[in-house]
Parts: sequence; C-alpha cells; structure tokens
Amino acid sequence: MTDGVVRVGDTVRRPVSASTPAVHALLRHLEAAGFAGAPRVVGVDELGREVLTYLPGATGLRLESVTDEALGRLGGLLRAFHDATLGFPLTMEGWEGGSNDDQAPEVIGHCDLTPDNVIFRAGAGLPYALIDFDLARPTTRLFDVVTTLRHWAPIADPVDRPPLLRNVDVGARLRLFCDAYGVPARDRRRLLELARFRFHRSYAVMRTRAAAGGNWAQMWAGGAGERIRRAAAWLDVHEDELHAHLV
Repeated sequence: MTDGVVRVGDTVRRPVSASTPAVHALLRHLEAAGFAGAPRVVGVDELGREVLTYLPGATGLRLESVTDEALGRLGGLLRAFHDATLGFPLTMEGWEGGSNDDQAPEVIGHCDLTPDNVIFRAGAGLPYALIDFDLARPTTRLFDVVTTLRHWAPIADPVDRPPLLRNVDVGARLRLFCDAYGVPARDRRRLLELARFRFHRSYAVMRTRAAAGGNWAQMWAGGAGERIRRAAAWLDVHEDELHAHLV
C-alpha cells in the first residue's frame, strides 16, 4: 500500500506521512520497553525518508506460516506487543484514522496485521516481529485481535481466502489464537459481534478512502468492498458454530 519503500543495506527507507511522528514515538517506546518484535527508528535520511532497521525473514503465507504452532506464536506476539504499549500516552494525536471499537482505548493496536506485515524467522517458520505500523492507533485489545483474526483465522468467505487457508477449521483457529493471547471469557463472548461491527465500519472507511483515489481506489476497484460484504454474510451464516468454539 505504500509506494517508495526500499531497502538500503540493513535499513528500510519509507516516505514520511502525517502519522510518522506518532509511529516513531511508539517504536521508540517499544524499544525502551524491551519489545524486540518491531523495527527501530534510525532517523530521517537526506531525501526526507524515514529510516528504520531492516528485520530479516519472510512475510506472506507458506505452509509453515499457517500451522497451529505459528498461529499460537502470533497470538503470543500480539499480546506481548499490546503489553509493551502500556504506559504510552493514548491521548497522543496524529494517528492515521480507521475503523475502531466504540469502547475506550486500552492499548495502541497495530490494526493491520495482514500476512504481509508479520515477519517469520528464516528456516524456523515462526513469527517473531511486526512491521508497517502506519495504521496503528489507540484501540481496545479485542479490536486488534479481531482485526488480526480477520486475516489469520480467517474470518472470510472461503472464496476469498488464500488457498492455504481455504479449508481450515476457522472456529478451532479462533480458539487457538484466543488461548495463546489470553483473551478473557467476556471478550470471547463479544468477539464475533465486534467482527461484524468492524466489517461495517471497514466498508465505510475504505469506500471513503477510495473516493480520494490512489492505492485505496485500486483496492476498491479490485473488489475490496465486495470481499468485506461476503465476509460479513459468511459470518452471519456460521456465527453459531464459531461461537461454540469461544465459550
């Protein structure tokens, strides 16, 4: 989604945006908190690009990245990230907007943990780091869990899932991730309700962004809105069987 991202040696250079100061403050907070699963801020280069450390490994879905062990490790990694954001000021401004939970923010959420934004250690097939914090913002733990499970369970119509996840037991993967994260019972009861709420909000947000053109318009033209609608309809049909795995 971000044009102009390049690797230079052991660094990544990216165009700055309105959210860059907030993201850099968050990354520096994570470094001070000892959270190793995020890039470090190096600074800004002579071309005005932000400079971050390069994290080696692989992204995307492969056989080793869709295993139960990998999913459980991702749940633990997200929990460690959320815990590391505690103490960061939730009132800081400058974050990129997006869909969100209506409940009071508890942590800074990544809010975009697609398979492209999770780094797997080469050879081990297990996730160890998160990248691309452009959509990070104050939110609830559960909202970020739901956003992650949208891609990794996945909560989606099978026709829109990656081939490696097309025939998985989504309910079992929801429970596995929630167990690994430590999602409490009260939040598990609300998880599917919030997923439906997120579909509705995400559709509206993406449609608004697409109207402004650019990469969001390309995603919308490529069927992003239709995929959200199909995911919501699939959830309506399968909600009871999914909920049985969460109680």
